[in-house]
Amino acid sequence: MKKEQREKKTIKYLILSSIAFTSLFLGLIGIFLPVLPTTPFVILAAGLFSVSDPSRAKKLEQSKIFGSYLRHWRTRQGIPLKTKMRAIIFLWIGLLISMWLVKQTLVSIILATIGLIVTVHLILIKTDKEAQSEVLKATSTHP
Repeated sequence: MKKEQREKKTIKYLILSSIAFTSLFLGLIGIFLPVLPTTPFVILAAGLFSVSDPSRAKKLEQSKIFGSYLRHWRTRQGIPLKTKMRAIIFLWIGLLISMWLVKQTLVSIILATIGLIVTVHLILIKTDKEAQSEVLKATSTHP
């Protein structure tokens, strides 16, 4: 491979990897901040890694933190009920803390509106019943 081609490949790798890591970081923040979406950032990171570093994309899909986001998106099978409930709880905890800290009526109304829209959206997303039944089987006390 010519030197120019190697340099272009290295620059492409660095740019794509930098954007992917930034996107992944934003996705991580989105887990805790209710107004920042997690899934689109994780999907973007996975797509960028699949071009720049396929082994990293595979590790991302197998990770404990982000793997389920990617698998549920890729298979379109829905989100487990437990995950929906956890997302709604964290959403409202974050929003209520924000409202309490800001203490401005208009901001609280805007945050509550966003919270209601996101809650309805999460409720309307298809629920993965198979994943839910696996959770129930795993937590069952019967042999």
